[in-house]
Amino acid sequence: MTNLIIAVKMNIVQNEGDLLNTVITSKEDILEHSKKIVKENGCQAVNIRLIALECGISVGSIYNYFKSKTELICSIIESIWNEIFFDEKRNFDNIIDFINWIYNRMEYGHNEYPKFFTLHSFAFMQNEKANGKKLMNEKWQHILNNICNLIEKDENIKPDVFNDIFTQRDFANVIFSFILSSMLQNDFNSHLAIETTKKILYK
Repeated sequence: MTNLIIAVKMNIVQNEGDLLNTVITSKEDILEHSKKIVKENGCQAVNIRLIALECGISVGSIYNYFKSKTELICSIIESIWNEIFFDEKRNFDNIIDFINWIYNRMEYGHNEYPKFFTLHSFAFMQNEKANGKKLMNEKWQHILNNICNLIEKDENIKPDVFNDIFTQRDFANVIFSFILSSMLQNDFNSHLAIETTKKILYK
């Protein structure tokens, strides 16, 4: 059904191409319209001609802002991840607050982009040439680094928790595995991650 809808929309572009608005838009506008497509059909549905239809511009106009489909897709994915997870103004007092926040944001992301947190979408992102894989790794590392930084500054954590065998990074990877599993299962209950953190880190 999704492919049929896309085909119909692309046929409209062919039949009504002369009516498209070719005035200059903006990179931000293109991304917002592209994110609408992701909301409705997932990352794999992103198509230059369909985006042009949604924006009301010609296909050639897209390439005034993005050199290739790969660059556009990477920009879309980055924009969605930033919308869901990255709030530079937000400060956390401890790792528990951060875990609760990130699970709440995952639920928001699932509601806004229902097909974004799926194994198929992650595979699509990873396979979108080197830039797509690099982008995903950067987003993973950002979450891991936040966990490590919060552990480092939390004075309430037991002093003998970490050593050369079990490091802060090891613990961050454990919590991140919970986060990633929750994303794929659409389960946004933070109970397991929170209780594991409390039992390991705190007295």
